[in-house]
Amino acid sequence: MAFEHRMQLRQNLAQVQVMSPQMQQSLAFLQAPMLDLQAMVNKELQENPVLEELSPDERPSTDDDNGSGAELIGKPDENEAAEPPADTKVMEPTEEANGEPHDDFQVEMERLAELSEEWREHFNASQVAPVSRPSEDDEERRQFMFESLTSGISLQEHLLEQAHLSDLDEEEMDVAEVIIGNIDENGFLQSTSDELIEASGKDADVVDEVLSVIRSFDPVGVGAADLRECLLLQLERIGKIESLEYQVIDQHMDALGRRRFPEIARAIGVGIDEVQDIAENISHLDPRPGSAYQETAEVYVVPEVFVDWKDGQWEVTSNREEMPQLRISNSYKDLLVEAKDSKDVREYIRGKIRDGNFLIKSIHQRHDTILKIGKEIVARQAEFLEKGISHLKPMTMSEISGKVGVHETTVSRAVSGKYMQTPQGLLEMRYFFTGAIQTDDGKGVSNTSVKQMIAVLVENEEKSKPLSDESIVKLLGKEKVKIARRTVAKYRGELGILSSSMRRVY
Repeated sequence: MAFEHRMQLRQNLAQVQVMSPQMQQSLAFLQAPMLDLQAMVNKELQENPVLEELSPDERPSTDDDNGSGAELIGKPDENEAAEPPADTKVMEPTEEANGEPHDDFQVEMERLAELSEEWREHFNASQVAPVSRPSEDDEERRQFMFESLTSGISLQEHLLEQAHLSDLDEEEMDVAEVIIGNIDENGFLQSTSDELIEASGKDADVVDEVLSVIRSFDPVGVGAADLRECLLLQLERIGKIESLEYQVIDQHMDALGRRRFPEIARAIGVGIDEVQDIAENISHLDPRPGSAYQETAEVYVVPEVFVDWKDGQWEVTSNREEMPQLRISNSYKDLLVEAKDSKDVREYIRGKIRDGNFLIKSIHQRHDTILKIGKEIVARQAEFLEKGISHLKPMTMSEISGKVGVHETTVSRAVSGKYMQTPQGLLEMRYFFTGAIQTDDGKGVSNTSVKQMIAVLVENEEKSKPLSDESIVKLLGKEKVKIARRTVAKYRGELGILSSSMRRVY
């Protein structure tokens, strides 16, 4: 039986949720941290000619109700984040009796002026405190900080500089470059002697001699094949080849890593107390000599919200100084008038004005959402702000979303990468959202607080008899905290705390 294969086109009707470009832009602004937001706004300023940013002198404050004449977004509607409100649209052209398009410029200008006043009043009303402008000394210190930033040098560059200053000849320098290229960011050599010989094309004596020279470079211990060799190189550099520390590392490295002090004491013929002193001295050596040269990106954060105790209550304010403040340039009026006879130009300008209005709305909607979430966090975590981490209450994003009136995913986007300046330090807003551990009285305690309790218990334990996970469970039970042993082990791992057998000091 033969089958006939044919290609066919069919039309299907289906409902698909698609995010408009404006919705995508609004969500991007909401999710962006302050520094990223500033970069995004700068890009929009370059692409949209009707937008301009207010200078610091033009920014309104609470004692300046008239503002600066900037056209700022009015209070955003929480339920309509996707599209701009109807009153933000520029008047569309009407048609005369003969069917020709006609622009009522006067009506359009008056409507835009009304929007300017509405946005300006909302902006001034939302100012909780006057904008504190930095003094000349503050600006000087800030500029000095940025000018003082230097780009770090990598470990490989540091070693190559030393190689060029050494007595290596041209042939040996080629070998040195091969060896240095095979040293990882922690300072350890990642290739065997045979691999280095093959890669460099030189004999074993030359490779060994150059490797010996590199191991004399700074940082001490660089070029070692493993941790044992690294620590031995460091002891050799300070003249402790004959020391007990050298003997322990050379012959009993595995037992030292497992803290088997009695075994080491018997092997080298000393007391356990002396072995503890030896281990203490070894702990001061650097297990990763190249780590100081690792290239780490500097991360700068700007707080979005400030929390201060003022007049007997917590005051929550937003960072207006860093918030981009935009307006629609007055020059668009002249452009519209000049383009009276060009429909394409008029439509282009109208489109840019609509885009600018929506951009301003998105920025201020972002500000309002983050500020509302910040206020709700403070209302629920007032005890933490006053007394510290042990009083951090469990809190979920769904609880906050219900109070603020937005979706849970909106809360997640709003707190992502945003920071809050509090009396307990600069904290990421996501830090306040933690799960709950049940207590005997039916209340919940934050898992962050439980971790802090575990850390305190371990810190105060008897070093010769460290607390097991089961013992920690019982001690937490006395504090009415119900927790499983495996959960204690999990939290202990997250805190970087070793097991009881590894913490024991003889």
